[in-house]
Amino acid sequence: MSTKTESQQPDVSSSEGVAADELRAFIERIERLEEEKSGIAGDIKEVFSEAKGRGFDVTALRTILRLRKKDHSERQEEEAILELYMQAIGMA
Repeated sequence: MSTKTESQQPDVSSSEGVAADELRAFIERIERLEEEKSGIAGDIKEVFSEAKGRGFDVTALRTILRLRKKDHSERQEEEAILELYMQAIGMA
């Protein structure tokens, strides 16, 4: 009796099998995407360096980018909690 997990796994024991070719294709796609990701990360780093060279605060830029990923209500909630905590420790 085989378990459900065993029956769901493709047979990759043969290098001639379709599953082996499919696995190789997935690996190669992931490798290409990782290379692209690395290139894009380098491009982003260059843009931050350029902005810094023009006098912009990179930490502030990163904060703005992080905030822009959130919707308005999520940002409001975060700001309200931050304000509450700051008041609690006497910073506001």
